[in-house]
Amino acid sequence: MAADCEAWLNANPVEAEDLSDSFVSGDEDNRGSVTSNKNIHNEINGNWLSSSSNSIHEARLKAKAKRRLRKNSSRDSGRGDSLSDNGDIVRGSLVAPTSPKNKLLDRKSRLGKGRGLPKKGGAGGKGVWGRSGEVYGPEEVDEKDPNYDEAQENCVYETVVPPLEEKDFEKTVIPIVQEYFEHGDTNEVAELLAELNLGTMRSEVPSLAVSLALEAKASHRELTSRLLADLCGPVLSPTDMEHSFDRLLRELPDLVLDTPGAPQLVGQFIARAVSDQILSKSYIEGYKGRVDCEFTRAALDRATVLLKMSMGGLRIENQWGAGGGQRPVIQLIKEMNLLLKEYILSGDCKEAERCLRDLEVPHFHHEFVYEAIVMVLESKGEKTFKMVLQLLRSLSTSSVITVDQMRRGYGRVYIDIAEINIDVPRAYFILEQFVDESFNMGIIDAKLRDLCPCRGRKRFVSEGDGGVVKLESY
Repeated sequence: MAADCEAWLNANPVEAEDLSDSFVSGDEDNRGSVTSNKNIHNEINGNWLSSSSNSIHEARLKAKAKRRLRKNSSRDSGRGDSLSDNGDIVRGSLVAPTSPKNKLLDRKSRLGKGRGLPKKGGAGGKGVWGRSGEVYGPEEVDEKDPNYDEAQENCVYETVVPPLEEKDFEKTVIPIVQEYFEHGDTNEVAELLAELNLGTMRSEVPSLAVSLALEAKASHRELTSRLLADLCGPVLSPTDMEHSFDRLLRELPDLVLDTPGAPQLVGQFIARAVSDQILSKSYIEGYKGRVDCEFTRAALDRATVLLKMSMGGLRIENQWGAGGGQRPVIQLIKEMNLLLKEYILSGDCKEAERCLRDLEVPHFHHEFVYEAIVMVLESKGEKTFKMVLQLLRSLSTSSVITVDQMRRGYGRVYIDIAEINIDVPRAYFILEQFVDESFNMGIIDAKLRDLCPCRGRKRFVSEGDGGVVKLESY
C-alpha cells in the first residue's frame, strides 16, 4: 500500500502547505512559514515518532494520499478504478446491472452483485408472509431459547367464565324466562343457562321461574312445568330441584300477598314435578309432621290429592292445559262448543267472557262466532236466538272479539249457508233475521249486513214475458 501511495504522489505532486488538515485564516497565511517550522509535533495519527522533520513530513504526505485514495475508491467502486504499476489511476468501465431498470416490481438485485435471484427466495416484499403456496408446520419449541419455560410446556388454556354475582342473578335470569314464555323453546333456555356460571345459585332457577309463572297465565305455567322437566338432568340436578321447591314452600307467606291462590298453584307444580319424575315420590312424605305454616300445609295437601287422583286416571300433565296456538284445532272447537252450551244453561255473560279469554286464542275467535251462529240456526226456540245475540253484543262491546274476527265469523257462515240449509230448511230465513238483529244491536255494520245471502225461488211471470223463468231474491 505504501508503494502505491509513493507512486501516486510522484505522479501528482502535492505542495506541503496543502497537506494541512485544517483551514487557516489570512493572518495565519502571512506567518505560515514560521509557524510550520516551529510547531511541528512528533505525533501522527496518535503515534509518537522519534524521527527527523523530513521523515515526519514524508509520513504526513503518505497519510494524506491514503485518505484521498480511500475516498476515491469508495466513490468510484462501481467503476473499477485502480492504480497502475506506475501510479496512474486506471478508470474501469461501468458494469451494467443484470436486471432492467424499467421493469417495475422486479425483486432481482440491480447492483451487479449476486446471482440475479429474487430477494429472500421470492418471499420478501411488503405485506408478504412467505412464498406462494408455502404451508407452515407446527413450530418446534427450542429448549435453548432463553425464554423457554418448561413449566408452560404442557399448559392447557381454557375460557374461564366468572361466577355470576347474587345481585346480578335476577337481572340476568328473569329476561331469559320471560323470553321463554314468548317462544317456548326449552333448548334455547338450556343453552343460555349453560353459558352462565351460576355456581351455588343454580338451585334458585326453578323457584324463580315458578314465582314468575304464578303471576302469569295458565299457558305460562304449563310452559314452566315443561321447562323444569327439560332442565332436570342437562342443567339442573334432582337435588337442585328439591332445594328449589323447599325454598318455594318457605316463601309461600310472601307469595300469597301477590297471588292469593299461590298454595294451590305451588301444590300443582309439586304434583306435576313428581309426575314428571323430577321430584321423588317420598318428597311430600318427608314433610309429614314437620309443617307449621298453614300455606305450606295447604300446598302439600293439594299435591297429595292430585297424586291420588292421578292413580284413578287423571292426567296431571294436562292440568294446566295447552296454551293458545299449541292446542289442536279440534280440541279448541270442542271447548268452544262446551262454552256455548254452558252459557245457554247459565246465561252468565261474564263467565263466558272469562272462559273465552282463558283459551288465549284471539286469532281463532272467528270460530267462536261461527259456532254461535250455527247453534242459533240449528235451535228450535227463540231463547238461544236472543241469548247468542246478547253474548255477541257483550263480547263486541268489551273488545274481546275484534271487528275483524266478527266479520270473518259471519263471512264463514255466509259461505257455508248452502250446506247448512240441507240439514236446516229454514236456515236462510233464520240467518236473515239474525243478521238484521245484529245490525240493529250494533254488532255488525251495514256493509256486512248487505252481504247476507238470500235463497232464490222460481217465479213464473206473465205471458207477456214469454214464459221465461227468472231467479229473484225475496
